[in-house]
Amino acid sequence: MQLPPLSLYIHIPWCVRKCPYCDFNSHKADMELPERDYVTALLDDLDQELLWLNDKGIAQRPIHSIFFGGGTPSLLSVEAYEQLFAGLRQRLMFEPDIEITLEANPGTFEAEKFKGYFELGINRLSIGIQSFQNKQLQHLGRIHSGEEAVAAVQLAKQAGFTNFNLDFMHGLPEQSLDDAMADLQQGLDLDPTHISWYQLTIEPNTEFYKFPPVLPKDETLWDIQEQGQALLAKHGFKQYEVSAYAQPNKQAKHNLNYWQFGDYIGIGAGAHGKLTLPHDDINESRIYRTAKTRLPKDYLNLAKPFLVKRDNIAAEDRDLECLMNGLRLFDGISAELFEARTGLSFAHIEGKVQQAQQQGLLEPGRGIQATAQGQLFLNELLERFL
Repeated sequence: MQLPPLSLYIHIPWCVRKCPYCDFNSHKADMELPERDYVTALLDDLDQELLWLNDKGIAQRPIHSIFFGGGTPSLLSVEAYEQLFAGLRQRLMFEPDIEITLEANPGTFEAEKFKGYFELGINRLSIGIQSFQNKQLQHLGRIHSGEEAVAAVQLAKQAGFTNFNLDFMHGLPEQSLDDAMADLQQGLDLDPTHISWYQLTIEPNTEFYKFPPVLPKDETLWDIQEQGQALLAKHGFKQYEVSAYAQPNKQAKHNLNYWQFGDYIGIGAGAHGKLTLPHDDINESRIYRTAKTRLPKDYLNLAKPFLVKRDNIAAEDRDLECLMNGLRLFDGISAELFEARTGLSFAHIEGKVQQAQQQGLLEPGRGIQATAQGQLFLNELLERFL
């Protein structure tokens, strides 16, 4: 079994405040972040992961991409990232064309750090704008204004970033079709290489779940989706995943590796990972998922372990695990990639694939690619592989 690319996910768990729609592992920051202690913990966490990989004989794989997610990674100082990158480069080999992405908020305080981030080797930003309309930003609990969002993108360009993603939501409280299109057009006018554009959903354990806002009606949501996709296509953005649109050759390498069932080390409070061990003379290939302790105070507690779970994905579950990711891609995954990533024969699922093809949910051929109808009913499609 050929090992997939290996990425690194680093979770920064703090935000200035928790947004009412957010169900991620994020926590309100105190006045002063424990930056030095957290960077030390991240490197210790990485050392433990590498020790486990080294014990399995596969520690020297180069890193394909790095993603700093959160929370709000741009809350950390340039000095903290300088300390962290020095430690990463001592421990890891980077691929020559490595993609290093940092999620950033458009607030003035964070945007002033962009030049320092770029000089450290971060070569891609994902800027969480969500909307340019101040009324919507207030609904969403965001701390920036529409004007600050535009200024942040300009600062990113001045700092040297030519590859950046803008994050937008649609289907916002009481949002009209015209308002949604105005947000998207204003974002396109800033010349990003990538746009993440997704519908607001109300998730459990959020403020919006307790106090639901008034959302647009279904017919308005459908019009927004349809006209927004047409507008993105007109500007040269190809939809390659459910909520991801990119200019040619500007798909997010890190996220593509997730969706193609690649490997990634996860470090930081609440970080998840997925790692493949090759087959040997004694064992079949094994695929593990990992999870780290969620609360920052526990992650920083030297008496507590970072790792809370390392579970082997049973062979009979790998097909569904792979397809839950791969079918989000509009090009799907090939039969060959399915076999390489799971260690299973395509024959293992061929009957189910053919049945879904006959029902109009998968495209005909040897690959595993959802039709337009299949994308609309993705959960029902996946149920066929249970």
